[in-house]
Amino acid sequence: MKRLVLIAFAAAALLLPATAAAKGPSEAKITGPGLNSTVTISGNGEGDTSTDLGLLVAETGFFPEVYGQSPSPLLQAKPTGLGPRYTVVYTVPGPSTSTLEQQLYPYAAGGPASYMRPGQRFWGTQSTLGGWYRGTSTLKGMLVKSGLPQTAPVSDRVRIGGLRRIGIAAAAGIVLAGAALAALRRRRR
Repeated sequence: MKRLVLIAFAAAALLLPATAAAKGPSEAKITGPGLNSTVTISGNGEGDTSTDLGLLVAETGFFPEVYGQSPSPLLQAKPTGLGPRYTVVYTVPGPSTSTLEQQLYPYAAGGPASYMRPGQRFWGTQSTLGGWYRGTSTLKGMLVKSGLPQTAPVSDRVRIGGLRRIGIAAAAGIVLAGAALAALRRRRR
């Protein structure tokens, strides 16, 4: 009986470091278009989806992007129709506190998507697996509740590009009107 307890204790001790190593973040800071200030989400980031941070971690694929998972839920290719990009900076406690950066596309066609660059160093010796992940509309709802715009904001680049096209079209219209007026004057002579 003592031997069985000892074996169970040894097995638990071996599993503990592996479990403790897979730490979730304690905080996430989100920046991007349409935000007047940084959106900070804190709470239990260990995958407890009853908290906003736990939902963010679960729905952005934090654990598979950082530590890997088998079978992998990561996408094989970059999704299309991503929309505006937000940056999430996670604070990850552990042997030393580290930060990891993730790109988030909450308004992507087909549902929110995230990307974590592979090879980000954390805890001194670890590095992220990285990859693309697809979340659900639950994530977008939580993000809107936390301060992101209800709909995708139009970026300044798109706005300036649209103004540039209007300016070019107006200039072309003036040139065409001038040419038509010149042709009409020639006909009258």
